[in-house]
Amino acid sequence: MAEGARTLDSFPIHLGLGATAEAQPEFPADERAMDWYMAYGERHAADGAEGRLVSCFRFAEDWTSWEMHPSGDEVVVCLEGAMTLIQDLAGEHVRTALGPGEYAINKAGTWHTADVAAAATALFITSGLGTEHRPR
Repeated sequence: MAEGARTLDSFPIHLGLGATAEAQPEFPADERAMDWYMAYGERHAADGAEGRLVSCFRFAEDWTSWEMHPSGDEVVVCLEGAMTLIQDLAGEHVRTALGPGEYAINKAGTWHTADVAAAATALFITSGLGTEHRPR
């Protein structure tokens, strides 16, 4: 892929071993998204838990599922709007309100979801190896 300006919401970045950064193929914002994540995992499996996916998403509604990253921590940075990160800590739901420029960390193995007041854009730095989902 040629070097040049891209948008993070369309072309996430993989941070790999040896301090490398690699633009990823275009992310499909439709039913093909889970296939994209599977292909990403296959492309970067050799980096194991040390690889990180850097992505950006805009949300107009609450998340419909919980997710958990067993292999490493995830950083969530609210760039625009407002969102409430909800972490399931031993059955207790801890809510953290995030506004522009604020961040929270989902520790490895922590189930999490989010509520979105109106609209929000967030940046994610994720150790995605072994990510799991469950209905909300």
